[in-house]
Amino acid sequence: MEYLEAFERTVRCYGEDTAIVTDDGRSFTYREFDRRSTRLSNALRERIGAGRCAVLALNGPAAVESMIAGHKRGSATVQLSFRGKSGELVRMAENADAEGLIFDDANAETALEMLERGEFETAIHAGEADVDAEGVESYEAVLADADDDLHDDLPAGGECSVFYTSGTTSQPKAVPFDGEQMWLGAVQVVMEHGVDETDTAIVTTPWYHMVTSDAWLYPHFLAGATVVLHASFDPVEALELIEEHGASGLLAVPTQLDALNGAQEVEGYDTGSLEYIRTGGAIVSPELVERTTSLLCEGFYNTYGMTEAGPDLTFAHPSAQEDHPGTIGKEAFSWEIRVVEPAPVTDHPDPEATVDPGEQGEIIARGPGKSDGYIDNPSAQEKSFFDEWLRTRDVATVDEDGYLYIVDRVDNMFTCGGENIYPAEVEHALERHEAVSEALVFGIEDDHWGQRVTAVVVTDGSVTDDDLDEFCCESDHLANFKRPRAYAIRTEPLPRTDTGTIMREQVVAEHFG
Repeated sequence: MEYLEAFERTVRCYGEDTAIVTDDGRSFTYREFDRRSTRLSNALRERIGAGRCAVLALNGPAAVESMIAGHKRGSATVQLSFRGKSGELVRMAENADAEGLIFDDANAETALEMLERGEFETAIHAGEADVDAEGVESYEAVLADADDDLHDDLPAGGECSVFYTSGTTSQPKAVPFDGEQMWLGAVQVVMEHGVDETDTAIVTTPWYHMVTSDAWLYPHFLAGATVVLHASFDPVEALELIEEHGASGLLAVPTQLDALNGAQEVEGYDTGSLEYIRTGGAIVSPELVERTTSLLCEGFYNTYGMTEAGPDLTFAHPSAQEDHPGTIGKEAFSWEIRVVEPAPVTDHPDPEATVDPGEQGEIIARGPGKSDGYIDNPSAQEKSFFDEWLRTRDVATVDEDGYLYIVDRVDNMFTCGGENIYPAEVEHALERHEAVSEALVFGIEDDHWGQRVTAVVVTDGSVTDDDLDEFCCESDHLANFKRPRAYAIRTEPLPRTDTGTIMREQVVAEHFG
């Protein structure tokens, strides 16, 4: 089944119900949402035919309308990060062969730079700002001039979306998806959370990420639920939206949950309407689970996935955290997951070489919802996609009950004195210190050890290198050979992507470059 067919069913069943609410007070029914996305599809057909269209916008109507328009056109909506710089964004758009660009007020300056540097057949501005640039059209005017009925030759193909990987260690890779793959992912999430037409979901994470699109927006549209679009995350504003709209669901990455928990402790908003919180994108500690369930909502779903796989590969029902704290759960409904002996990045893991419970291995996965590969990047595709399998490069263990726990990235592992070091284990040990809020661990070349265990630590300013070393020596959570031999201490938070991933290369270069 294609996602567009499912969306059309939603419009038939819930056409007069509210689909979208914005944080500035606007709202749209499903019938209005359907009509506006159809008009956008027709307008883009007139301007760029079957060409892909890039979108640079905050969480708002133009973003979600362009998502559905991608299905109606059968030509991909290229979902650009509003945190990117113009040069990088032009390269991303060119890599995806995007012929159009839609942008909003918040991103107008960057978009105009893109139009100067790139080649776009059409540019459409959604917003009230005065944009002085030749050839840029008004979004609302473009919609007003378009037909309500989808043109007979649409959809032109099966493709609907192009997402990008995070790009923390390399140029972001473009990942295309079709309507069937998006439908499979959305249905999976509806099953996981029991989403239905009575639900109201807060959208705090950027729309352009896979987790926000196929694990949050698409499932709620599929069920006829209401989504509240929070344009740009602010913890107090997000809590106000939960209280105001009686939200039943919240998606937030771990760094956002930390901020929401802190704001909730101070402000004490009414979050009693929340039935489920979904998180993922970074390792979730048992401490974060406990704090969030006590402050915000007991229905805490920890999930695990990657852009290439759709919404998620695994999920943990809230009840799993009681006996398996910190687990990412078991394989999701349409996936087969194996934890196998790690292999070098240049080789493919052996799918038959599964590890025993308690042992560390790399997660590989197969299922019908995964992407078929990358756009114009055969070398990266060959490393990640092999036979039926998708290589995640994430290290995990499986317990006796079959629950998975993320250990670290294969790419992050280094060798010290002949021993494999997984940084996340050391980071968690350091973060047990009451003065430490964050830690990043990595290897630095060393003549004696091969690579020396090194840490950048965010503290409240009350501890020294010697204090941290003494803490690690006394810790029963960390073997002596794993403790850092060099530190950089800072009080500023570590820079992260908007999915919560630390920008490792930037931090290492800043302190040990």
